[in-house]
Amino acid sequence: MSDAAQPTAAEVRAASEALKEALDRHLAAIERRAAATDAEVEAADADVFAAFNEMAAAGEVYDELLYEVYDEVTPFEVPASDGAAYDGPEDPEVISVFMRRDYLVSEPRRLLGQAERIAELDAEGVESEGGSAEPAAGRSVKAALGVLFGEFDPDEIASRHEEFGLAEGDATLWVTAQEEPAEPGEWLAAPFDAVDAERVICRFDISDAFDDEALDAVDEVPRWLGG
Repeated sequence: MSDAAQPTAAEVRAASEALKEALDRHLAAIERRAAATDAEVEAADADVFAAFNEMAAAGEVYDELLYEVYDEVTPFEVPASDGAAYDGPEDPEVISVFMRRDYLVSEPRRLLGQAERIAELDAEGVESEGGSAEPAAGRSVKAALGVLFGEFDPDEIASRHEEFGLAEGDATLWVTAQEEPAEPGEWLAAPFDAVDAERVICRFDISDAFDDEALDAVDEVPRWLGG
């Protein structure tokens, strides 16, 4: 057994408090910059950058202690974007948010049943207005998914995924800076082609891989906001 001193629960608590203080300092620096005059902006930017680094360091310490003492991790893993440094504006006026969530259809019968109920309710509504409709229920998984995602927004499906017979997989959300607003319909044909690694302001990833002790690389990637 190693003679090295093991971290304690008190150290985890202290790291948590230090992280909260770092978060407050970061927000305060941003608020000061928002109220800064043109002559003060450069110094305010430096304060925000310093507070950002302090917050990242505090988050790193807390994450490591939390894992060592409680075998738990935070949800703030932020892998580097292919090693690309941020090369966008410091004060972007236009942003794009790219999101991906993976699911396993773990209970097809439950999914089909939910789609059937939704379709029946829709058909009843049509009939009550004097029309006639047959429930276009999910007789296949493909059809059921169309019904489900047509009825509920992605966040509600994420919060109720088990109810719909789905099991969560990996998820990621990227916030990127854009030069100017897109024209209506401009990117709909290829919505994900515009991702520029050097324009990623921050990204947040959720994966069971982060709980795998064998993936040592997780301990090497930067955490919190990137940029």
